[in-house]
Amino acid sequence: MATRTHATSKLHLQPSSDEAILARLGYKQEFRRAFTPLEVFGVAFSYIGLLPSIASVLFYTVPNGGPLAMVWGWAIASVFIMCIGLAIAELASAAPTSGGLYYWTFSLASPRCRNFLAWMVGYSNTIQSITVVASVDWACAIQIMAALSIASDQAYTTTNEQLYGVYAALVLSHAVLVSLGTKFLARLQRLYIFLNVCLCFIVIIALPIVTPSKYRNSASFVLGDFTNLDGWPSVFAFILSLMAPLYTIGGYDSSVHMSEEASNAATAIPWAIISSIAMSAILGWGINISLAFCMGADLSSILNSPIGQPMAQILYNSLGQRGALALWCLVILAQYMMGSSCLLVGSRQTFAFARDGALPFSQYLYRINSYTGTPVNTVWFDAVLVLAIGLLAFVSTQAIDAVFTIAVTASYVSYITPIATRFVFKNNFKPGPFNLGRLSFPVAAIAVSWMVLMIIVFFFPSTPQTNAQEMNYTVVVLGGYMSLAVFWYYCPVFGGVHWFNGPVSNLAPAIKSGYTNEGLILERKENRDTELSVSVADE
Repeated sequence: MATRTHATSKLHLQPSSDEAILARLGYKQEFRRAFTPLEVFGVAFSYIGLLPSIASVLFYTVPNGGPLAMVWGWAIASVFIMCIGLAIAELASAAPTSGGLYYWTFSLASPRCRNFLAWMVGYSNTIQSITVVASVDWACAIQIMAALSIASDQAYTTTNEQLYGVYAALVLSHAVLVSLGTKFLARLQRLYIFLNVCLCFIVIIALPIVTPSKYRNSASFVLGDFTNLDGWPSVFAFILSLMAPLYTIGGYDSSVHMSEEASNAATAIPWAIISSIAMSAILGWGINISLAFCMGADLSSILNSPIGQPMAQILYNSLGQRGALALWCLVILAQYMMGSSCLLVGSRQTFAFARDGALPFSQYLYRINSYTGTPVNTVWFDAVLVLAIGLLAFVSTQAIDAVFTIAVTASYVSYITPIATRFVFKNNFKPGPFNLGRLSFPVAAIAVSWMVLMIIVFFFPSTPQTNAQEMNYTVVVLGGYMSLAVFWYYCPVFGGVHWFNGPVSNLAPAIKSGYTNEGLILERKENRDTELSVSVADE
């Protein structure tokens, strides 16, 4: 049985304080804790970006089930989404650190494989956070061009070059915004919450009132009509339509990566996860019902609209040119805010992974700007990678569309692993303030089973008749990236297998000797490589 030493008197922190909890996890406080619980919720809710996200992925639901998929598919998917959120929230409450998923994986897995598993989770979580920014900003660029089409009465058409130019401008402006101070970024979340909620209620309440009768659908059409335009068998088409709610209500780890900037993190983070999912599920269901009632029965015309955006066409039909343009500009603004939140979260994940030396150029990425108090280097590192990913648009439409599914599948890889390792391996996990008690295992089992199934589904192309140009490139891009991560780990001489030892404590030597968290039981041992090792707590 290991013997633990206590912190020296130099650590004048209460056991319940955020700084003390972070110290027990092996890290010193480097960020300003400027995010209140409401603002942490704001990060998660704006990361979801409900209305603009639904607008971005209607092309999954409209051809694969139509109104029935929009209404009932959303309701069914929301149940499984909540299970994933609950499982993640328990882990977040036990160990609230920006490293989140890969930190939990290392702490709970067997010593024989924890380095490799933490490495793979860290890299999948990193590519997830980067592709989310890419997909959000690409969708925003399309929405901006759709606004030009509305303004020109559908006479304007765009090119890939123009789209990429707008996309690049969005990415660079987000990088500038997210490089600002923590306090400013925290207060900005309140505006994000207000705008997103207002947009939801406008569509839910006002849209049905102003929609002309020729575009209004009956209740039997909305609740029971199944439209299959892509050619898959009906059951599988319905399953494919679930990509819309799964992409929309995603990023359950977004608030986790803000743990070191949030006050009362062990409680605020899990409740931000759960409340953002619950609110998004309810409001999103209302939005889908409203759209289904107001989109008319000719779904092909919505998909093949010259505007190039299904929701923009629905708004155009219901509100006319001026009304649609006004509301669509608010959607674009919400999408822009969503992109900034995604880059904010992604930069914190990159910073945490670089802090533990796992990324190339970690010595440059693991830096806090002395003026802003934020990791400016990781913000711009992520932005450059996002710009590179956008070049897939010049390969094909399917290649850039794969970014949307990669954002989901990569996140599921990084979620499944820590949730499963908690129960698969022998460890001394102790929950934090938020826990499910006896429901923990069944909820985790449902969450993992669902994610495994959906990863397989999302590798399928949009239509059964496909070719090399129209195939689903998700498996190629994600598989190629993860293969590079494996190669980088096992690379002779330089690979991570030779030097990566999981999370590395950055505490001063005087207070590094050993800490016990109320959640994960960890012992910090001082050795040449500053390794972390899992130990059983003294009772």
